[in-house]
Amino acid sequence: MVLYSLFEEQLNRTAERNARLAEAGSDSFAEALSYFPAGAAEDHGPRQYLSLLERTAQAVSVPVIGSLNACTPGSWARYARSMQDCGAAAIELNIYYLPGDSHIDGRGVEQRHVDILAGVKDVVGVPVAVKLSPYFSATAEMARRLDLAGADGLVLFNRFLQPDIDPETLAVVSGMSLSTATEARLPLTWITLLHGRIGASLGATTGVESSTELIKYLLAGADVVMTASALLRHGPEYAAKLLEGLRDWMTRKGYSAVGDFRGLLAVPIGVDEASRERGDYVSALRRANSSDFEPW
Repeated sequence: MVLYSLFEEQLNRTAERNARLAEAGSDSFAEALSYFPAGAAEDHGPRQYLSLLERTAQAVSVPVIGSLNACTPGSWARYARSMQDCGAAAIELNIYYLPGDSHIDGRGVEQRHVDILAGVKDVVGVPVAVKLSPYFSATAEMARRLDLAGADGLVLFNRFLQPDIDPETLAVVSGMSLSTATEARLPLTWITLLHGRIGASLGATTGVESSTELIKYLLAGADVVMTASALLRHGPEYAAKLLEGLRDWMTRKGYSAVGDFRGLLAVPIGVDEASRERGDYVSALRRANSSDFEPW
């Protein structure tokens, strides 16, 4: 069970607020040398999150994973240690970084991810997973670098905010929509390519609307499958229906354990991955054109 993310911005705002309050009280009057404004040491956002994490870990029988949403290496990594101390069985680094600065090169973006991971690995002993975006020039190489840097798991993929434009109000409209089943295809592609090629576990997220997507991800080679959108749409009890659908499918196919079919449809080790994907791409176009469009 992965909790919602604690954001780097929350930690920064708390630090700035405490600094302002401390500064305001330090010069109040000579007799109050020990004066410190009430609330200056209170980290409401982080404290509330850590309290929820601790209570959740005590209340449920499954592992509870704390999540940090960050984009820069820094002192926020100490909160990863606090999550561990509050009972987190693992830490997820939900890295959301959109490099809009044209002076930042691709290698710098990749190194930032490695540095964030290293900062957390230095302070915790529990497993650490990195939630990636799909927008790397060489996703497989990035996965390998994070694996070598100590990532215990990779979660594919983070969904970036994609704002819209309202032509009537002439305004940029921000917002986040729930994922749909069609969005599962991109993470499926990369899980089939990475399965068996790195030591880190592979977590699948995005597009899990039914047990069908759950099964597809497992066939691709995912070690764990996650969903938030389906539970937000249908309620937390829907998780039982997802598992029921998986069990029914396993019974029909004659599988007694998930390990019997996990990675069954992953790209085999030793094949030319690029040629394999290119061949699948051309074959898909030919099939589509022969059935719905003019031949090409």
